[in-house]
Amino acid sequence: MTRWTPDPTFYPSPREAVTAPAEKLAYVAAFDRTATRPDAIVVLDTDPDSPDYGRVVGWTDLPYVGDELHHFGWNACSSALCPTAPHPHVERRYLIVPGLRSSRIHVLDTQPDPRQPQIVKVIGAEELAKRAGYSRPHTVHCGPDGIYLSALGGADGAEGPGGIAILDHTTFEVRGAWEADRGPQFLAYDVWWHLTQDVLVTSEWGTPSMIEDGIIGELLLGRRYGHAIHFWDLAKRRHVQRIDLGDQHQMPLELRPAHDPTKSYGFVGVVISVEDLSASIWLWHRDGDAWAVTKVIDIPAEPADPANLPDLLKPFGAVPPLVTDIDLSVDDRFLYVSCWGTGELRQYDVSNPLHPVQTGSVHLGGIVRRTAHPSAPDEALAGGPQMVEVSRDGRRVYVSNSLYGAWDDQFYPDGVGAWLAKLDVDVDAGGLTPDERFFPHGDEFRGLRVHQTRLQGGDASSDSYCYP
Repeated sequence: MTRWTPDPTFYPSPREAVTAPAEKLAYVAAFDRTATRPDAIVVLDTDPDSPDYGRVVGWTDLPYVGDELHHFGWNACSSALCPTAPHPHVERRYLIVPGLRSSRIHVLDTQPDPRQPQIVKVIGAEELAKRAGYSRPHTVHCGPDGIYLSALGGADGAEGPGGIAILDHTTFEVRGAWEADRGPQFLAYDVWWHLTQDVLVTSEWGTPSMIEDGIIGELLLGRRYGHAIHFWDLAKRRHVQRIDLGDQHQMPLELRPAHDPTKSYGFVGVVISVEDLSASIWLWHRDGDAWAVTKVIDIPAEPADPANLPDLLKPFGAVPPLVTDIDLSVDDRFLYVSCWGTGELRQYDVSNPLHPVQTGSVHLGGIVRRTAHPSAPDEALAGGPQMVEVSRDGRRVYVSNSLYGAWDDQFYPDGVGAWLAKLDVDVDAGGLTPDERFFPHGDEFRGLRVHQTRLQGGDASSDSYCYP
């Protein structure tokens, strides 16, 4: 008799997930801004006892050009252990890798050799459009009933509405659009949920024409980018509530709900306020039978000599923080906030989510600062901490420096290069320290820019849990 057992990287609760063994590998999305070479999934060695620690040990080129890899995720994760999951014995084996510009979706098998993922399927843009009515796929989440894939655009060149497509866990076929009733929702970006409460949350960025050539000043100052988050009935796939943060708060992007399934709150980062160039973090939480949001963190812009600023910022004489990613540790204690414009990663203790306390900060890069990494003190860095990934045990944080090709060019017109850093966390008192042994950069990425990182076995932004 065959005995089936769940994937050992799946954990029923966040409490158990923080005891998981340390990752040995990291998978990184790397893209060619010129769209003349294939993008790639790069594999890094993260085992400090390995002779290859901090180096590129695997490389998989994609079959086409012009994808612009951005966010990607696993086919399955700890949500497979939820009581409603119809597939408890799937494996965390395949990486689902969308191309934000091409609308192609690549499926890579990380077995039998996790250092050499193999492409096993490519879903064309036409299939995504035909079956789900979407284009420009963005965020991937492994749910208990399928793979959820947010998308920014509509099909056949339509600007929208953006929304969520569902892929089959095993065949990776596009099942269709998730929404049964989208209500007033039109703009899309991120998606995540409170699984045990049948609540799904989405955020807003812009339609393809609003983002693909960078920030459009007229749209930003006209307050035309997204400025709301949406709450949905996950089981009925129906829109429930829209909360407007105020149209001065442009681009609420990354969503990070509490990992503890008994909690009813989460954080969303706002890129910029058009009133003062500040960035902010907001908390969503219950308010009786409805949802409410409260601003809990303000990060001001930093004054700067216009001569040192890119053209887009010269009239303002300041560097905006540009909060473009956030991540919440699996124990829900620390929130990490990337300030890509000022070149800073901030750490906040959010044990009391309504009253965050800053406990750590590391500067790398920045539009004006160009802070060097301690392992290469004479090498000024462009870009800044952008995509953030936290290990399951909360002791390591990985940051990469590229945001999005068109944005890179606007804010760092002399180039962003390519680098990825690892920071060690003091999990008792808080605080961050760069690991001087781990700094792959420059030629190691063969001229490609690096964006999101996924950790072998799972990480803080990949898994959802149904037990406390």
